[in-house]
Amino acid sequence: MPMPPLTPYAHLRWDVVSRVLAQHLPSSGARVLEVGCGQGAVGVRLARRHRYTGVELDARSLEVARGRAEAAGVDATLVQGQLASLDDDGFDLVCAFEVVEHIEDDAQALAEWTARLRPGGLLLLSTPAWQSRFGPMDEAVGHFRRYEPDALAGLMRDAGLRDVQTRLYGMPLGYVLEAVRNRIAAGRPDVREEAVEDRTARSGRLFQPSSALQGAVIAAGTWPFRVAQRAFPGTGTGLVAWGTVPR
Repeated sequence: MPMPPLTPYAHLRWDVVSRVLAQHLPSSGARVLEVGCGQGAVGVRLARRHRYTGVELDARSLEVARGRAEAAGVDATLVQGQLASLDDDGFDLVCAFEVVEHIEDDAQALAEWTARLRPGGLLLLSTPAWQSRFGPMDEAVGHFRRYEPDALAGLMRDAGLRDVQTRLYGMPLGYVLEAVRNRIAAGRPDVREEAVEDRTARSGRLFQPSSALQGAVIAAGTWPFRVAQRAFPGTGTGLVAWGTVPR
């Protein structure tokens, strides 16, 4: 079954995320909701084993996601619009990768996502780490903030989640990728003058590989870094956090 290609950063992130999922959703057939599914690279992977629903604001990205799901032969429900347009809850997993930093009222978003979970369900997030690292690329793609691990964990607990855990990733490759992205963004100050909504919509399309060959090269090139980052769970440029709803 063909899998959509992942960016280098997404490969680093998926190495962490996939192991969290293996621990919390070991069986297939779970009801999964992804908020901000983008072009569907992660969604197709989730839909291989679970009953998957993805919600995305950007129509262009969702069109790509639908094509990828069809090509992979997976059954995926893909909805364009705000999460409020989805009349469904009771999910086993709600996930949002590189989304919460785009939302001005993050506490409200976390509460809305948590409300979609069944008792015992898992909320799983990823986001850029460390506000001190906020740079030109964060501005260019419509980020409101980056997160300290303890601060994000506190927000998740305030939303009603328990057993909250965090894990940093990206050591050492993430630092190189971030520096390159910031350098590119610094050369385009005009982009940062656009509306936040437009920058956010475009963010899911940036740096995305489109061919199987590109995907294979990236997968091979990032493999040693995916392994290396496991030795540095407290260091990195990216943050994964998860917690459960009390039963």
